[in-house]
Amino acid sequence: MADFNSDFWHWYIAILTIISILACVWLIRWMTSGFEHSDEVESTGHVWDGDLTELNNPLPRWWLGLFYITLAFGGFYLLLYPGLGTFGGLLGWTSKGAYEQEVEKVEAEVGPLFEGYLQTPILDLIKDENAIKVGERLYLNYCATCHGSDARGARGFPNLRDTDWQWGGDPTSIKTTLLNGRIAAMPAWEAALGGESGVNEVTQYLLRLSNRATIDELADKGKAKYDIFCVACHGADGKGNPALGAPNLTDDVWLYGGSITRIGESLIKGRNGQMPAFGEFLGEAKVHLLTAYIYGLSQEN
Repeated sequence: MADFNSDFWHWYIAILTIISILACVWLIRWMTSGFEHSDEVESTGHVWDGDLTELNNPLPRWWLGLFYITLAFGGFYLLLYPGLGTFGGLLGWTSKGAYEQEVEKVEAEVGPLFEGYLQTPILDLIKDENAIKVGERLYLNYCATCHGSDARGARGFPNLRDTDWQWGGDPTSIKTTLLNGRIAAMPAWEAALGGESGVNEVTQYLLRLSNRATIDELADKGKAKYDIFCVACHGADGKGNPALGAPNLTDDVWLYGGSITRIGESLIKGRNGQMPAFGEFLGEAKVHLLTAYIYGLSQEN
């Protein structure tokens, strides 16, 4: 509500809400006026099955009282809590404040536990069954959406269970990735490679690097283009550079797919990947434990 860019919306909501409550009060009084509680009640004139008559009975007083209590409660609530435009309520309650209180409460209870884990080396944490269980819960809450509940990833989201790491798979590199995030950019090369023919040639050479069947004539031409445009990031041997986030092209692991079509698509359009930073959100202690869990996954094979 505080994000309104015009006072009009504040007054629009506040006035409409107040009018609606008052209108409900008026409607109840109007609908119930003129009734007297007595033994004789007039009929509405609707009769079914010969003698089943609809009577114009007034509401019981307790039922009518509930309507008024509900409306009074609504008005009292709007005085205490947000609801009337940008008016924050007399109690000053906010969803952000409530969230922060919950976080503080939880941190007070579990903070010492995570701080204890922070003082333990990652190589020791992966042997701690209880620590790994906590790390797994952190992973399922914050990482599974992209990397899958089994951590095997999907197209564009790396498999965390193998030993192929774009930015390095040692504990320090993984922790750095979690704390600071990563931004990877593969530029579009179609124009620089000379169009579709050049893309096909480099694609064939990349297939050769990963020991797959190729059209040798095209692959030879592709190598010449690779040495000009690709070698700076992926290296002369194609094994990549974790410092730049340049993947190894000599294995059979392809983040965006390793078919001829997918490789060509990467060369033509480029790729842009981003791993969000979790350091500020989770804190170093939780990231430390999460690192241990993720690193442990790649050591199971």
